[in-house]
Amino acid sequence: MTLSLGVDTGGTYTDAVLIRDEREVIASAKSLTTRHDLAEGIGKAVEAVLQQVNADPADIALASLSTTLATNALVEGQGGRVALILIGFRESDLEKHGLSDALAGDPAILLQGGHNHAGEQKSPLDEQALHDWLQEHGREVSGFAVASQFATRNPAHEQRAAAMVGDLTGRPVSCSHHLSSKLNGPKRAMTAVLNARLIGMIDRLISRAEDRLGELGITAPLMVVRGDGALISASFARERPIETILSGPAASIVGARWMTGAQNALVSDIGGTTTDIAVLRDGRPAIDPHGARVGPYRTMVEAVAMRTTGLGGDSEVHFITEGLQGGVTLGPRRVLPVSLIATEAPETVHNALDQQLRNATPGEYDGRFVRAVRGLRADGLGPREAALLDRVGDLVHPLGNVLRTRMEQKALRRLVERGLVQVAGVTPSDASHALGNADTWDREAAEKALALFGRRRTGAGMMLAPEPKDIAQIIVDQLTQQTMLALLETAFAEEDDDFGLDPTQLARHVLLQRGLDRHRGLLRLDAGLNLPVIGLGASASTYYPAVGVGLHCQMELPTHAGVANAVGAVVGRVTIRRTGEVSAPAEGRYRVHLEEGPQDVSESEQALTMLETHLSALARSEAEQAGAEGIRLTVSRDVKMAQTEGRDVFVGAFVTVEASGRPRIVAD
Repeated sequence: MTLSLGVDTGGTYTDAVLIRDEREVIASAKSLTTRHDLAEGIGKAVEAVLQQVNADPADIALASLSTTLATNALVEGQGGRVALILIGFRESDLEKHGLSDALAGDPAILLQGGHNHAGEQKSPLDEQALHDWLQEHGREVSGFAVASQFATRNPAHEQRAAAMVGDLTGRPVSCSHHLSSKLNGPKRAMTAVLNARLIGMIDRLISRAEDRLGELGITAPLMVVRGDGALISASFARERPIETILSGPAASIVGARWMTGAQNALVSDIGGTTTDIAVLRDGRPAIDPHGARVGPYRTMVEAVAMRTTGLGGDSEVHFITEGLQGGVTLGPRRVLPVSLIATEAPETVHNALDQQLRNATPGEYDGRFVRAVRGLRADGLGPREAALLDRVGDLVHPLGNVLRTRMEQKALRRLVERGLVQVAGVTPSDASHALGNADTWDREAAEKALALFGRRRTGAGMMLAPEPKDIAQIIVDQLTQQTMLALLETAFAEEDDDFGLDPTQLARHVLLQRGLDRHRGLLRLDAGLNLPVIGLGASASTYYPAVGVGLHCQMELPTHAGVANAVGAVVGRVTIRRTGEVSAPAEGRYRVHLEEGPQDVSESEQALTMLETHLSALARSEAEQAGAEGIRLTVSRDVKMAQTEGRDVFVGAFVTVEASGRPRIVAD
């Protein structure tokens, strides 16, 4: 008998499962995710599954981790302070391609240097300017991103800049050519920035997870789920944490396929922070050809083709002030549910809620609380942010007691983005408690917070909702509506037919909405999804039946839907893909672009074979480092030819090698 342990750390819950012989889930458990030290939640969930079946930790042959940590961090704008080194680019590229927004005030330098499309040096790297800048700013950041023009054709300047950063600062460096072999320098730079921002966060998660599993007697090496659903070793994930974006959602798709056997379906996974939707075709999730997109960022990371929306059980509820009737909308940011924070500081929370309910008029910060996340470094804070963090201290506070001026709202937002503090407010989870659909936390606190929220006045001067259950139902109905829209947008985006409008417009189009309502007049309009939906997540059984009704489709809720990510974490394979390019700078000359620099040969087949051999060795080596055994290689060539004067002329080629194998397990 082989036991496999799967763990998923989500925004709200950490899940664990034990699977016997890759065939049967024999135990599952949940624990609250502990942001200040993720290992606490991991340890509690793992201890629970071990106790359920009285399993010996030494019998676990494979341990694997999936996580929404990187995804949530990018959606919520969190992560470490980083610096970007751009070589050979223009200053306008920072704004034009969204790099300034991604940096969000973090430092950047533009240097002379870079190469041209043939891999030849365009101008020398300005090493002196980089040296001076690193001396001045090198210690202000947690990591560096380096991107040089045409680095995939010749990475020499990225390599030299990375060496200088290492020598002068000792900080980790993310080079763009390590993260993608494709052209599009600004997009590679964006990927490198996000990778650098995540390094410290993912490293802490993996280190603490390994420590905690070791304390429990689990000796199996730790694997991590990548964004395409494949498994990689923990050491590999430390170097390229950007590849773990969409890790949790990708694991959920692998888990959904394993649990249901479905060939064609929409898979929708609702967590605390996000809803992640993908299409399963012929039993396999598609890989996004444009690179993973999370929140506002488009990366060059290979990942499942998935739409991630800031909508979950812990999404912040916003009051709509426009119009006479008012209403609510949800997300994209996550807040702590009031019902949850009340379990941690019941006296503080209930006293504040009672006082706010006694006030004659609603307050701006009613039903909202704040607390610091313990154990995190607070480097690089401004004076106002540092003062506010010090004021929060180690206790839970009503938000109105901490913010003294409106100017401090921006400082609070920055602290939240850095992950140093968390705000609590009304969420769908609170609504579920008030409606009796959940009983995990403090229902009374949820009802009080909802009563405060419902007292807000609409444009007509009326209360939004007189009773807690009324506003709770409004919130749940809004979550249903936004989930339906997210599913429709995904369906339109993946349709083969072109309807002439953007998927977002199509999902909201009046004719489609009337079709979902089964309009009957002079026209008969019918609309709905033509595939089943597999609903995943701890709260799927609460929210998704109504979604299935609204979209007139089959809604399948697997037995272990609440721990699908943890299931998917241990039933995948280790897969490494490496792609390289051959160009033709002149007739009869073929250039192979390698890590050590371009090499020219006189025959196209010789160039392709050289590149194939190089990539095969690289992919096999990295697959072994990633924890694979029984490795198989598959090779594909994409050769581009052109007709010139009646003959075929070689234009260029891409060679892709995939190394795939089962994760290495602990021998008996």
